[in-house]
Amino acid sequence: MLEEILKKLQATGTKLIAVSKTKPVDAILELYNRGQRIFGENRVQELVRKQGELPADIEWHFIGHMQTNKVKYIAPFIACIHSIDSLKLLKEVNKQAEKNGRTIDCLLQFHIAEEETKFGLDLDEAGGLLSSDDFFKMKNVRIRGVMGMATFTEDEGQVRREFAFLKNIFDELKNMYFPDDPGFSEISMGMSGDYEIALEEGSTMVRLGTLLFGQR
Repeated sequence: MLEEILKKLQATGTKLIAVSKTKPVDAILELYNRGQRIFGENRVQELVRKQGELPADIEWHFIGHMQTNKVKYIAPFIACIHSIDSLKLLKEVNKQAEKNGRTIDCLLQFHIAEEETKFGLDLDEAGGLLSSDDFFKMKNVRIRGVMGMATFTEDEGQVRREFAFLKNIFDELKNMYFPDDPGFSEISMGMSGDYEIALEEGSTMVRLGTLLFGQR
């Protein structure tokens, strides 16, 4: 299954984030030994434990809702945080990155689903963040793009519209705030049930768990 998925992704230049949350170290090592290097976790305590037990060249991405008081635990090693949904959180990531002498890649999370439970910014909130004095002073975070989760539904048309909406948000932010920044290039959207639609709508990162590891 991994090889089949990678072939699809390579055709579009899309990165695979293997979502290893709740999965044992042995299962992660199995994918690692087959060449997978980017893994995503959504709980800080679990991520810190696994990072200490697994090979040092794994690129860890945090994909869950991030609490500001937990940033310090992952700041020494995290490669990318997909879930920046407030200026307060971004300031804390910058602060902890500076303490560790690092620059941390971040994605702005947008609320694109109809479900109430999803976290995320809207376009006005993102604009306020990106045009704030606080943001201009930050030297230890790098905004690399956007992330969003579609509604959990069998209505493929709705999922497609939500992914297209996120792509439009990316394009608008690119034009307004990052026109000369080639680093602002990532659209993290698509999970095991909808990643093929996400690819068609412009995803550059997909977050796959069930397809790679089986049902939780």
